[in-house]
Amino acid sequence: MSTEILNFDTANGDTTAFVAMPEGEASGAVLVIQEWWGLNDHIRDIARRWADEGFVAIAPDLYRGRLATSSEEAGKFMQELSIEDGLDTIAKAIETSSQAHGISHFGITGYCMGGTFALRAACEVEGISAAAAFYGDVPPEDVLQKLTVPTIFISGTRDAWINPEKVAGLEDAAERFELPITSVKYDADHAFFNDTRPEVYDDAAAKDAWALITGFFNDKL
Repeated sequence: MSTEILNFDTANGDTTAFVAMPEGEASGAVLVIQEWWGLNDHIRDIARRWADEGFVAIAPDLYRGRLATSSEEAGKFMQELSIEDGLDTIAKAIETSSQAHGISHFGITGYCMGGTFALRAACEVEGISAAAAFYGDVPPEDVLQKLTVPTIFISGTRDAWINPEKVAGLEDAAERFELPITSVKYDADHAFFNDTRPEVYDDAAAKDAWALITGFFNDKL
């Protein structure tokens, strides 16, 4: 595996993406969208895991170098990041990495805030072929109706933020609008995939979800 930093411009200024590349020919490319903490070591580790699975992994820095050190700071950074800015950064990361590495098919995944952007980008950003969103917020129905790519939405039934009511609303919209969404629920808390947070990490759920989405992206990309 090798890694690099990709520099690119966005409407609101320059930023970077952490890129992890497998040895040999890649199976496809996966965008990894950060939690509200920022592009930290945990997100870089997930990108490396995707490279180990044979994918080029691109983790764009939506905060342009800022990292939160507390939940209060993370909340502040997330509130300051507009949907438009985040989607533009994702779109420019797709454009730049496509040119740099000759990639034509992208999957997208993300966690917490990144799950929100992963699902929203799947609805509104060109170039995405499949999505796997972990416990992110659900976009308005007028946005959700635009979804045409196969998507897995992963949630925890003990999540107080992306709670069962929100997930039920997504499932109802998916049925009414015949959207290509599969809802997968675990008996777990918010951020159960984050193995740097032992208070919420659920090893069994995280391993099952990883096997699910790696198989999904291998099939779709």
